[in-house]
Amino acid sequence: MLTIPFQMRIGHPILACSWIALIGCGTIAWAQTPGPWKAHDMSRPRPQAVQTNPALPVPPPSDAVILFDGQDLSQWRSATGEAAGWVVHEGYLESVPDSGYLYTVRGFGDCQLHVEWSSPVKVMGDGQGRGNSGVFLMSRYEVQVLDSFDNVTYPDGQAGAVYGQYPPLVNASRKPGEWQSYDIVFRRPPFRRDGSLLKPAVITVLQNGVLVQDHVEIWGGTSWLKHLPYDNHADRMPLALQDHGNPVRYRNIWLRELPEQQPAGPAEDRRPVIAIAERAIGNYVGDFLRDDGAAVWITAPQGRLHLQLEGSRQPLELVAHSTTEFSFRHLAGGLTFELDESKLATRLVMEYGGTKIEARRK
Repeated sequence: MLTIPFQMRIGHPILACSWIALIGCGTIAWAQTPGPWKAHDMSRPRPQAVQTNPALPVPPPSDAVILFDGQDLSQWRSATGEAAGWVVHEGYLESVPDSGYLYTVRGFGDCQLHVEWSSPVKVMGDGQGRGNSGVFLMSRYEVQVLDSFDNVTYPDGQAGAVYGQYPPLVNASRKPGEWQSYDIVFRRPPFRRDGSLLKPAVITVLQNGVLVQDHVEIWGGTSWLKHLPYDNHADRMPLALQDHGNPVRYRNIWLRELPEQQPAGPAEDRRPVIAIAERAIGNYVGDFLRDDGAAVWITAPQGRLHLQLEGSRQPLELVAHSTTEFSFRHLAGGLTFELDESKLATRLVMEYGGTKIEARRK
C-alpha cells in the first residue's frame, strides 16, 4: 500500500506518520488560510526566475554566534537531545535519511541568520521530492529548502518560500550542487500573559543576495496540508534543519541575536520648567557672535525664546529650567546664558551632539 510521508508536531519533536494514519486519527485542519490563496495551489502565479552570483562563503561578523563552522556538530542535537545523526564531511554537514531533524542546543528569538546550503548534484525526483529540506525558526516557522532550479512544484513550497504561506518574490535558485545562501531577519511572535498572540512573527529573507520575502507576517506554525494557528510558546526556541530524506548539505551557519525592543530612552528630566517673565524676555533676545564670526540669534516669536544658528533655517525652541539654564524642545543638549548685573544675557554656551558652541552678544 502506498503511504505518503507526513510531518506533524507532537509536543517538541517532529514525528512522521502516514497519510493513512492521519485519516484515521482525524488531525487534518481544513480551515481557510488567512491569505487570498489556499496552501499549495498549483494555479498560483510562479515567481520569475532570476540569475544570481553571490560571493560565498560569507564570513561571520564579530558578534555572531557560530552554529556550524565546518568542524563538528557540538552546537546541534537530535529531537531527543542525543547526539546529532547527520554527518560532517569536508567542511559541510549533510542530512542522513531517517536521522531526524537537527536542533540547535541553544534557543533563539529575534535574530539575523545566515545559512549556506546545497542540493544534491545528482538530480533525483521532482517537485517536493528533489533536494527537500528546510530551515525552521523557533522549530516552527519554515523557510523552505528545495532544488527549485527548473523544478515545478507549488509556489508556496519552493526554495525561499515561507512554507505553505508565501511564495518567494522571485525564484533565485542556483543549479543543483551549487552553494546557495539564505540571510534571514526574524522577529518572533510575542504573546500576552494569558497566552494570546500579541502580534505575529515577521520575517525577511534574501536568497543568494536577492530579496525573496519582504517583511511578511507569518500566519502561524508552517505545515503540510493544514493551517496551524499560533500556539503560545517560549521566547527562545531552537533552530531546526529538516531531514526530508534528501542528502542536502549545509555549511557556514551563523546567527546574530537582535535586541527585541529599542533601548529605553534617557531618564526623565526632573528639572523644573519655569516661565520667563514677559518683561524679561528682551534680556535674552539679540545677536550673538561666535569666535569664528558666525552668528547666533536669539528670538522670541509669540513670547517663546528660540535659538537659530547661522546656516540653519530651523530655529530651536528653548525650555527654561532657570533664568540661566535652558534645554531644547526637540534636540538633546542644552544652553546656558551668562547674565550681567542688569540680567542682560551677554554670553551663551550651547552643547549638543558632542559639539560646544560659545558666543557673545554682538
